[in-house]
Amino acid sequence: MSACELSRRSVLAAIGAVAAYQGATIRSALARTGSAGGVRVDVSPLLQPTAGWVAETLPPATAQALAAAGRSGAPVSLRINGVYLGPNRGSECGPARDEMVGVVTAGGVERPLRASSSYFPSPADNAMIEQSNYDRIYQLSQAFAYWVARGF
Repeated sequence: MSACELSRRSVLAAIGAVAAYQGATIRSALARTGSAGGVRVDVSPLLQPTAGWVAETLPPATAQALAAAGRSGAPVSLRINGVYLGPNRGSECGPARDEMVGVVTAGGVERPLRASSSYFPSPADNAMIEQSNYDRIYQLSQAFAYWVARGF
């Protein structure tokens, strides 16, 4: 065996170790939840950065919507199973439709919930796609929170 082969193997082993560590770190980050005002949100089924954005925006939006409905402090648990963003480009058929799908648990009762919002593309969105997607997640969180407050 040549020294070159050994160094390739050691490099591959190091890359494998780093990948395994990063995978464990990402899984633990995804298992995190967000919470605010008696609202707990599980975003573990989502990928980053969407999971982080939902964990950041949904708990306060839901707490605010519940307070506006006169149910502040009510313990509510949310699990978001999917966030679906429509195309970033406009179409002849109108705005793109974005959806958030999850499960709401309150008072021991579990109910599925789907909320949607419309996305009207802007020319600036193509240059700032990450900010545009964050704004779309924020709008979906507001819509989802509204329906949580209306349903319980």
